[in-house]
Amino acid sequence: MKPLYRLLTLPLAVSLAITGPAGAQAPAATPAAPLSQLVAEVDIPFETFTLPNGLTTIVHTDRKSPVVGVTIYYRVGSKNEPRGRTGFAHLFEHLMFGGSENVDNFDVPLEAAGSTSTNGSTWYDRTNYVEIVPTGALDLALFMESDRMGHLLGAVTQDKLDKQRGVVQNEKRQGDNQPYGLVDYKIGDALFPVGHPYRHSTIGSMADLDAASLTDVRQWFTDNYAPNNVVLVLAGDIDAATAKPMVERWFGDIPRGPEIHSVAAEPVALAAPVREEMADQIPVTRLYRTWTGPSWTDPDAVPLAVGLHVLGGLASSRLDNVLVRGEQLAVSVSAGAQQFEKLSFLQATMDIKPGVDPAKAEARFDQVIAELLAQGPTEDELKRAATQLVSSQIGLLEQVGGFSGKGATLAEGLIYAGDPANYKKELAELAALTPAQVQAALQRWLSRPAYTLSVVPGDRTEDGALMGGWGDEGTVAPPAPDAKAPAPALTEGPKRDYPPVAPVAALTFPQVEHARLSNGIEVTLARRTAIPKVSLAMSFDAGEAADGGSRAGTQTLMMELLKEGTKTRSALDIAVAQERLGASIGTGASTDDSTVSLTALTANLVPSLELMADIVRNPAFEPAEVARVKDQRLAEIAQEQADPSGLAQRALGPLIYGDAHPYGSVGGTGKVSVIEALTPADLRAEHDKWLRPDAARITVVGDVTMAELMPALETAFGDWKAPAAAKPVKNLAAPTPAPQRKLVVIDRPNSPQSVLLLARVLPLEGTQQGMEALDLANEVIGDGFLSRLNMNLREEKSWTYGIRSGISGVTGPVALTVYTPVQSDRTADSIRLILDDMAAFATSKGVDQTELQRVTEGNVRGLPNRYQTNSQVLNALLANQQFGRPDDYQARLPDIYRAIDAGKIDGAARQYLSPDDLVVIVVGDRDQIDSQLAGLGLPIEYLKAEDL
Repeated sequence: MKPLYRLLTLPLAVSLAITGPAGAQAPAATPAAPLSQLVAEVDIPFETFTLPNGLTTIVHTDRKSPVVGVTIYYRVGSKNEPRGRTGFAHLFEHLMFGGSENVDNFDVPLEAAGSTSTNGSTWYDRTNYVEIVPTGALDLALFMESDRMGHLLGAVTQDKLDKQRGVVQNEKRQGDNQPYGLVDYKIGDALFPVGHPYRHSTIGSMADLDAASLTDVRQWFTDNYAPNNVVLVLAGDIDAATAKPMVERWFGDIPRGPEIHSVAAEPVALAAPVREEMADQIPVTRLYRTWTGPSWTDPDAVPLAVGLHVLGGLASSRLDNVLVRGEQLAVSVSAGAQQFEKLSFLQATMDIKPGVDPAKAEARFDQVIAELLAQGPTEDELKRAATQLVSSQIGLLEQVGGFSGKGATLAEGLIYAGDPANYKKELAELAALTPAQVQAALQRWLSRPAYTLSVVPGDRTEDGALMGGWGDEGTVAPPAPDAKAPAPALTEGPKRDYPPVAPVAALTFPQVEHARLSNGIEVTLARRTAIPKVSLAMSFDAGEAADGGSRAGTQTLMMELLKEGTKTRSALDIAVAQERLGASIGTGASTDDSTVSLTALTANLVPSLELMADIVRNPAFEPAEVARVKDQRLAEIAQEQADPSGLAQRALGPLIYGDAHPYGSVGGTGKVSVIEALTPADLRAEHDKWLRPDAARITVVGDVTMAELMPALETAFGDWKAPAAAKPVKNLAAPTPAPQRKLVVIDRPNSPQSVLLLARVLPLEGTQQGMEALDLANEVIGDGFLSRLNMNLREEKSWTYGIRSGISGVTGPVALTVYTPVQSDRTADSIRLILDDMAAFATSKGVDQTELQRVTEGNVRGLPNRYQTNSQVLNALLANQQFGRPDDYQARLPDIYRAIDAGKIDGAARQYLSPDDLVVIVVGDRDQIDSQLAGLGLPIEYLKAEDL
């Protein structure tokens, strides 16, 4: 389950997930820092004040960047919805972005002032709204948040309600269209009786969304959106003395409203085990075992979270060790506790390995759970789980705002526990937990009857449009659809003027230092001391392009196997060592590079580097581990072929780059025939060919000096010698097929949406300098909430939940892509609209002044937002290296953007963003879309999912 957002981040490339197996004797390593030391590092000092109208404000000062995170939590979510109005809290959240009495559009002025995109999300217990603004734009952000809190309803029209209703219904279709996409509905229905506040889904039912009226909007606003039901957090370049008069100015005159009454929503114990089976269009059977659990503040909450982490959250979890690595009955497992105000969802899952008897796998699954309940975790398991959780919390301290930064941590502590510093209490509990406490909590909650859902391959018979509601559908008449009766006019408040936006301080990008190890490996460091962590990437000039189309999947499988055992450590040893250190080592490949990444606590950097070096330099490629990981990869490919977005992405490379080009593969997961044929010897040869010190560079960001870093790196990598053979070379200049506009259709029956992916190769190399005008032109047409395509296809037509265009970040020939899922009955209409909007931009409708200001000066003002975290700075340095940019490229960007005028943006659009010769990939139900597509008059080709 996940919270529902106003805008989804849409994928433009398939991301690679890396996993990790079992048993040997690891070498001695530098000891890890004690858990007590790590817990002491987590601190978010704050002050609070409350206005007479009840608005509570929390202020946290963090001067590392000239930005302020604005985080607002309303104490209302889907558990507060009455029968017949499921999904309404989330629908109302969408309406909150449609303008207020004094603001036509929240995004335009804020993004023009340098804010991150305003965003919001809804979950069972709360609705939140977030943005991160330059310090000089804080008055503007507070004005806007206060205007929709106190001056909203006069601007809410039937047209706005209808459009956002359509957007939300497409958000529901998009979720339902995913493999296993109907599971959350089934779990809620099974665990709770009809009417329980946590039974219905936050997205709601289609019937209830259809029934929502303007009268409902007004009542919801009046009942729930008052200042006394709000927590406002300001975190960043601000202090309480400065913040208080600003908050009083903008929010002080908003009248107090009714209090939100506490909802009775206790955990439910099933009288007896419940078991169901559901068919879905999937290749792998997935088993869910679920219970309700205790509330956020219950004494068992922390012990349960840790216990389930030991069961199936750690890389070295009990379920992983037995079912995935050991007996190989499953290809993946998980377990966790999802905490809410009144209760929690406790869950363990298993993807059963194809060909394995499900009954045998489930019996062993049950035994592992029973053994943990009977024995409890070991002291070492408990410490590893706690260390990993604390390390994750330290990482969150980098972000002042957003959905998971310091603002959200403080707000949720106050709302759910009555204390913004509740995180300290939880961390103290973590550090003091005993195995007996965890075992007792697990026995209390997981020994009760459970709900078991088995999702098996087959034809989907359930209809997501009929799911997600109150639960008495079929016995009670559905709510009447909104009759769209005009609502009485409202008296609006006095006119309020926008406050001025102060100048923004220049971006301060960290100083970049360079050095070389004794074997020639280049080292780049940007020191940042905001948190006691270090992020590091060791990059090799290889990537998926090292495979091309004919060997697709070889490089990524080799990289995945680096963590599956070395000459002295088993996969389990590697997983355990990371957990003890609070470190995270990732291996994977982008299009152009293969990378081993490390995130480590500064206190544990030396032993973390020792572990990383062993993984990079000494992989074992044991036959048993290779066989196991190959089986997992084959299951992953099958899952990708069942996913509509995955299918579109697999078709993309071969269509636009061709099999002869290094970029012309189906993607990192690869082809079944390639993966099946790979041997341990093949993978060892792949490693030795591409992962070599003379093809490597190390880039580091974080709390370490060059004087401290270089000896540690020298010990880990300095004696690594390059082989005698010449470095391999990828032919990125290989020819690509001549572009041709056509439709390529992939049938996916029973799909409520069609996934569209439009693309072509541009006559540009990624290393070409001066592409910023094209980047800004892409922002205008399709990259961001305010882009033309998103405002038209989503906000005006309501045919999609979101659309995004992109220019691929590759070293060789770049591609233009446009991606969106659309409702099936608007498939052809959506294609026409996308092509028409792109054609207009490239010919008759150039960038206007509002767009120009937003993508130039707005981007300049927003630069400090882009480099808050170590990982953001690290990615910027890696991009500078890949594209041949200077170290101070980010500091030069303000001048570069300000020098780009409308003529340059329009010229880039004419040259590169025309819709001519775009391949249009459509993944959808041919029974619903064939007649539509025939009317487009384009040549059509058909591909089969199993052939990709």
